[in-house]
Amino acid sequence: MALDGKSLLGRLARRRDAADTAGAGQARGEAISPFWVIVQKEFSDHIRSWLFTILLALIFLACIGSIYTAVSAIRGGKLNDDLNFLFLQMFTISDGTLPNFVFFVTFLGPLMGIALGFDAVNSERNRGTLSRLVSQPIYRDDLILAKFTAAMLLVTVVIFALGLLVMGLGLFTIGYPPTPEEFWRVFFFLVLAVFYVGFWLNLSILFSIRFRQAALSALSSIALWIFFTLFYRLILNVIARAIAPSADAAVQQILNYQQTMMWLNRLSPAELFSEATTTLLTPNVRTLGPLTLEQVYLAIASPLPLGQSLLLVWPHFTGLIAATVICFGISYMMFMRQEIRSRS
Repeated sequence: MALDGKSLLGRLARRRDAADTAGAGQARGEAISPFWVIVQKEFSDHIRSWLFTILLALIFLACIGSIYTAVSAIRGGKLNDDLNFLFLQMFTISDGTLPNFVFFVTFLGPLMGIALGFDAVNSERNRGTLSRLVSQPIYRDDLILAKFTAAMLLVTVVIFALGLLVMGLGLFTIGYPPTPEEFWRVFFFLVLAVFYVGFWLNLSILFSIRFRQAALSALSSIALWIFFTLFYRLILNVIARAIAPSADAAVQQILNYQQTMMWLNRLSPAELFSEATTTLLTPNVRTLGPLTLEQVYLAIASPLPLGQSLLLVWPHFTGLIAATVICFGISYMMFMRQEIRSRS
């Protein structure tokens, strides 16, 4: 369609003004990288979306309920035997009416990651905006990196905000601040929760690149979450009954059986997160594997220091970080190799 003279001159003037403004900004060192522009745009879109608002409200209400049940347990005297780490019990104890804070993070955290990533790419493709984005003077890998970075920043803000909320209300309830060791234990627990939610975020981004329909990618992510949360343990119970040694088996055979089931159980991200959080927030946990009577004979029942607890859960940290990186690497390769066409 032909353009009249005024319209053409107006467009040329706007382009010239924009070029002058960009050149002046670059001369002053104020130019913003396209990567951070996309991060800011994705971050604001997530915050203003109704899906994230509803899910955040559910998580917030669940955390308030966990704080209430922890406070009720403390006032009712339902505490663990060790009172040296009373502040950590705000995250782990319950009066039986509602689960504790760790359970809600384990159960609802993956839903937040799935909600932030299940339509990260396929929604852009279906609306026809993906081809417009990659046609701009930006790198294609900046697009997928920016979507992941914005979602991870939002997950980090939400997890740490909820954790600090529990710590603040616990401070008012208990009446004294946490010790430095308790603070660092909670900090590492929150970092672990960020990587746990990040794994499900990357998995949902992977499905959003693989499938063109947002509903299909969401159902695939939720199906895997349900499988590892519910059905995986049921399958392990069937396997355990099938390979269980006899009652008169040797000690080494029983230990091998226990170690095999332990490693099979740790293939689940939920189990990795559960074991790591139990070790970090319960210092009395001294081991995560089977022990013989000779190993526990004359052992002193005392809580582990923070360094030893971190050594116990370091493989869990590594496993969750590796799973997150592998999922993102596969998503990156698939996105870089896909052909992006404009909608006719």
